[in-house]
Amino acid sequence: MQAAVVSPPVVQKQPITADQVFKALGHPARTAIVKKLETGDQCVCELLKDLGLGWSSVSRHLSVLKEAGVVTDERRGMQIFYHLNLPCVTRFIHCLESSDPDDTPLPCCSFQNNSSASPQS
Repeated sequence: MQAAVVSPPVVQKQPITADQVFKALGHPARTAIVKKLETGDQCVCELLKDLGLGWSSVSRHLSVLKEAGVVTDERRGMQIFYHLNLPCVTRFIHCLESSDPDDTPLPCCSFQNNSSASPQS
């Protein structure tokens, strides 16, 4: 009698949404992880050392970022490396962090106000 061949479950990728990304960035540790990944791929051990958090905390934060599509991971030998999947996120973070105290719009955050456009619901 032959053993039944079990196929791995089919995982369908969901589109990345702004809601998921903003929720994922809603914790200071996760924005710190994103900033670290801006310089290139990093293994979990490097993130642990740089962030000064425990293994379970870093793992959970990475999981949230991965689920939202902000980061991806890749196993290389015995280590798992994380990669920033949405580099636009770091540009947005830098734009917000360089905000002008007198509320003058920054070039990266400015937009043209189209008074004839109606808001979409």
